[in-house]
Amino acid sequence: MRRAGRPSTRARLHARVAASAAAVAGVLVGCAPSGGADAPSEGTSAPASAPVSAPTASSGAGPARTPEGTLLVADFGSDTVTFVDPGRGPLGSVEVGTAPYGLAVGADGRAWVATAEGVAVVDTRARERLALIPYETDTGPVTTGEYRGGGMGVALSPDGSRVYVGVNVPGGNGTLEVIDAGSREVTAAVPVGRRPFDVDVARDGSEVYATNHDSFDVTVVRADTLDPRRIEVAPYGTEGGLGSWLKPHYTAVRPSDGKLLLPFEGERLAVVDPRTGRSEIAPMTANTHQHGATTTPDGRLFVVGTGPIDPDEDGGPSLTVRAPDGSERVYPLEGPHEDVAVSQDGRTAYVTGGFTRDGWWDGITVVDLPTGETQRLAAGERPLGVAVL
Repeated sequence: MRRAGRPSTRARLHARVAASAAAVAGVLVGCAPSGGADAPSEGTSAPASAPVSAPTASSGAGPARTPEGTLLVADFGSDTVTFVDPGRGPLGSVEVGTAPYGLAVGADGRAWVATAEGVAVVDTRARERLALIPYETDTGPVTTGEYRGGGMGVALSPDGSRVYVGVNVPGGNGTLEVIDAGSREVTAAVPVGRRPFDVDVARDGSEVYATNHDSFDVTVVRADTLDPRRIEVAPYGTEGGLGSWLKPHYTAVRPSDGKLLLPFEGERLAVVDPRTGRSEIAPMTANTHQHGATTTPDGRLFVVGTGPIDPDEDGGPSLTVRAPDGSERVYPLEGPHEDVAVSQDGRTAYVTGGFTRDGWWDGITVVDLPTGETQRLAAGERPLGVAVL
């Protein structure tokens, strides 16, 4: 717990950076450093952690059909996606392109994977790549690592006819590229902010939301006209860049009203009305740097905590599950994680260990939500994006 009477790490960081803005202005950094030991939040108990399971199959072509409930992860440390049995381990991998980041899976079983080279189309049932769609945006040389150019967040329109991918341009503003799912061609490139970590779509498909890490904003794009509109989301301010910790990372769309939920540092939840651009701030409890976020149909918000800014004062890696009434349960995790998906029955969460900075590991933590028990499962190579098939 934080020592009584002391300002929070974020408040002190904010004050220090504001006082020396000239020294850090223009510096673009990534995300939080790797976390230390787990630190359960007050009122929660630390779940047990089972050892990493061994893989059950080597990479390569899998069977003709993939079982329902299989996980698909994007191997940011490689050029593949990996199919994972959540009870046993990897089933096989498919080559998609350099450093895949996010992925989205449609009802037809096709996965759209944002890589450094283009968007790969994968038949998840047959386990084969069908196409690699190059970007219209010039992202420079194909590279790997946290700051590489190319696709980051990716999402599908509700009817599956369009694919939206946030494309990072190193050192500059990115774009939101629109792909016609039928023709597999890029039909538009819309300007957005810097490093679009995440892309989300309104439930009715009318708007697309690109969450831009390095410009403290969300770009709202109308699906019909493709007109963009910027909403600043910076509950800690933007003075001097504020390092990487206090910037937006991932967004989740609240099922009940379509508002955007952006978690910050396990302390503040920005609730943004995309129609007005206005934000409300609600308290959070995990006290840890936060990345991946998703919601379930029952209105729960799942948020991945990667670890502390200050190991002496902040909470360790965790998964926060926030109920619609604002109450939270924090599940401590072992080591940094990046993104999260939830089983169809809502009882199990799958948290990827890839992470975008040091401290990543080749696996997934499986969290039994009713009991809090966890199991570390070998899966892929630095897995980031994850989906339940």
